[in-house]
Amino acid sequence: MGSFPSIFNDVLGPVMRGPSSSHSAASLRIGRMARNLMDSDIKHVVVDYDPNGSLVTTHLSQGSDLGLTGGILGWETDDERLPNYKDEAVKAGIEIEVRYLDYGAEHPNTYRLALRSDNKEHTMTAISTGGGMIEVQQIDGIPVSMKGDYYEILIFLEDSDEGLLGWLNDEETFDEVVVAESEKLSIINLKSRNCPDNDLINELKAHQLVSSVRILNPVLPVLARKNINVPFSNVEQMLEYRKDNGEGMCLGRLGAIYESERAGVSLEEVNQRMRNLVEIMEQSIRIGLTGTKYKDRILHSQSPNFEQMMDAGKLVPGDVLNRIILYVSAMMEIKSSMGVIVAAPTAGSCGALPGAILGVSDALNKTKEERVEAMFAAGIVGVFIASGATFAAEEAGCMAECGSGASMAAAGIVSLAGGDFDKQMSAASMALQNSLGMTCDTLANRVEAPCLGRNVTAASNALSSANMALADYDHLVPLDQVIEAMRQVGELMPRELCCTGLGGLAITPASKMLEKKLEEMNELTPSVDDKVKV
Repeated sequence: MGSFPSIFNDVLGPVMRGPSSSHSAASLRIGRMARNLMDSDIKHVVVDYDPNGSLVTTHLSQGSDLGLTGGILGWETDDERLPNYKDEAVKAGIEIEVRYLDYGAEHPNTYRLALRSDNKEHTMTAISTGGGMIEVQQIDGIPVSMKGDYYEILIFLEDSDEGLLGWLNDEETFDEVVVAESEKLSIINLKSRNCPDNDLINELKAHQLVSSVRILNPVLPVLARKNINVPFSNVEQMLEYRKDNGEGMCLGRLGAIYESERAGVSLEEVNQRMRNLVEIMEQSIRIGLTGTKYKDRILHSQSPNFEQMMDAGKLVPGDVLNRIILYVSAMMEIKSSMGVIVAAPTAGSCGALPGAILGVSDALNKTKEERVEAMFAAGIVGVFIASGATFAAEEAGCMAECGSGASMAAAGIVSLAGGDFDKQMSAASMALQNSLGMTCDTLANRVEAPCLGRNVTAASNALSSANMALADYDHLVPLDQVIEAMRQVGELMPRELCCTGLGGLAITPASKMLEKKLEEMNELTPSVDDKVKV
């Protein structure tokens, strides 16, 4: 996910609709960049999924097609039209064909696109790296690296031109000038934090060797910049920074400082961004508790009944834990009904972290500022996980999603309870230790079950780990070492247990019956015209 992850890019976000951030939100961002590559002029798209990855079995049910189509249509990740993406594509006159081809994709979430209009053609290969993050890796067969955090100006050349390249390198407008070449084509890729000037673009287009110029707009909320400087990039460096700048600082403060310097904006601005995210999370829970309906899902709305049972005293006592279960359930139900959620750190695990932190916050009557600080404590733990391991269940199973959420939430809960820095770190370590090896084996390829139970379990793990840390339980293994162990465990896990629908609960008779029922109800079974299997 890059050497310096951003809390608002990689960890808490995107604000989105859809069942899965690594499918729905990431594919939408890929689609947006493909639309820009074609200068918003697309008539036909061929999407190739490799059977050796995860998308052949999950692209339809977990929202890859939904997101990709939305992006090609130019939508945002929270657009209310997303559930009707098929009809909207027809209205726009865009034909999208999906094929299954073994083309040696190295990443399980690989999208290979062939884009065509009446007068232009391009190809693009991109991957989803987890939590809505992406990387465009090839354009027209030429290796590139674009993560959606720059304005990417692509200059297509009929032949290399040292004079043009020298001029562009001398310009101080661009953060980076990259030359990518194949035997038949050259591309100069200009990366800029600012929208390019029209005069410059017109001058480039008029150059005798330039065949075309494309501008791919950023799709991430926090942009990259030249010579990014962060106060620390791993746990060891954070400990040194804290020693030099004030050992009284807790994780929340450190998280806000990190994000301020990472984004190049003020502490006030990053705090306001976090307040906005907290308010969206709270609103999602409130809506979820009123009851949700959606045709294409496994579980009906259950949180309103849980709330009634809790208020009537018919549950085993435990106000804080029961409130957490309630909030996690409401958040997962709003996600499954295509409502707006914050992927925290992913859509599949969007209930655990908000449910735990906001459940404890409400139980303890915490202020908005205290909630924001707790979220920053969670966020900086997520930064370390993003840089040292992954949030992608396709790479490391559910421990990458719910396990990460539990670790992050545990630190946030300790913050809310007034625990110091050491206790926050201890809680994060224990919660992640408790999550290693969790499989991702969704029933009927829907991100609902066992996802709901595992989000509840993750939030419960966070609460338990927080209380253990507050009581000075010894976590034994430092957080950075646990993250490294998580990465290693992920590499050892078989792909059948990593969000492919090929193992675990996903292949039980009950799961297959649910899948068949949903296909019959919604006519989701793809026709021969929709897919060509080779």
